[in-house]
Amino acid sequence: MLIRPRRLRKSERIRELVRETNLTKKDLIMPLFIEERIERGKREIASMPNQYRFSVEAAIEECKEIADLGIPGVILFGIPKKKDEYGSSAYSKDGVIQRAIRGIKEELGDEILLIADTCLCEYTTHGHCGILRDNKVLNDETLKILAKIALSYAESGVDVVAPSDMMDGRIRVIRETLEEHNYQDVCIMSYAAKYASAFYGPFRDAAESAPRYGLKDRKTYQMDPGNWREALREIELDIEEGADMILIKPGLPYLDILRLARDNFNVPIGSYCVSGEYAMIEAAAERGWINRTDAIMETLLCIKRAGADFIITYWAKEVCEYL
Repeated sequence: MLIRPRRLRKSERIRELVRETNLTKKDLIMPLFIEERIERGKREIASMPNQYRFSVEAAIEECKEIADLGIPGVILFGIPKKKDEYGSSAYSKDGVIQRAIRGIKEELGDEILLIADTCLCEYTTHGHCGILRDNKVLNDETLKILAKIALSYAESGVDVVAPSDMMDGRIRVIRETLEEHNYQDVCIMSYAAKYASAFYGPFRDAAESAPRYGLKDRKTYQMDPGNWREALREIELDIEEGADMILIKPGLPYLDILRLARDNFNVPIGSYCVSGEYAMIEAAAERGWINRTDAIMETLLCIKRAGADFIITYWAKEVCEYL
């Protein structure tokens, strides 16, 4: 008997019936940039069309809209008024993210999941993810500050802290600090495999987090794009130290890493479809080189197919309309 797989592709209804992977709005997390200098409203990000920096009050309203769409969560990134060498505004009780967390929780309660990026790069004058001295990022000295940031977010009411710094041992220190202060129920979503990628440019514009002096890049602490075994070691260590979820970053260029993680670890795994991926599709679509909607949906579906339980994407709100 002649087997013809193409029979299962002959109509849209058959294709929908036998589709192996489906994307839903419950798979999505929306990133939000919150800038302390903006007193009200929002400002568009030049390198990321249709993405914005919000004031605290505008971010609260944006979260209401996101929750109404059925998107389960947001991840918050802060841009402070003042920066110093140690990123001290990142753990201030009156910091921009701390105020946003309290405000969103007061308005929405548990209607939306709040994830707070936990790092120093947006808050330091040098733009690196840790304490910088003599052109070197100091791993162990940085851990204490990351723990203070995570604790301040927990005290503000956050659901999930998301260490994105790639310092060794930070998950253990953060977990111990949360437990010590009776925040056992705060989850840790670890950027366990975060690569030193060329695809972060627009984000660094949006978050004002590009390296400014000292080391010219983050290759001494983020992962080498050529390595996959190292990613498995990093993920395993973070899970052992207390991570509840892990994140692979970037998205499309690292689908093989996502699949490896899915095949080797039985924990929730997410993927961050990063700013450079967003900007490339937006730019190509603007020039008429690709079909924008089809490219967005294919990108996110392929990330889901590779093994992601959730996807951080700047298209989250828009994709809800398509779904």
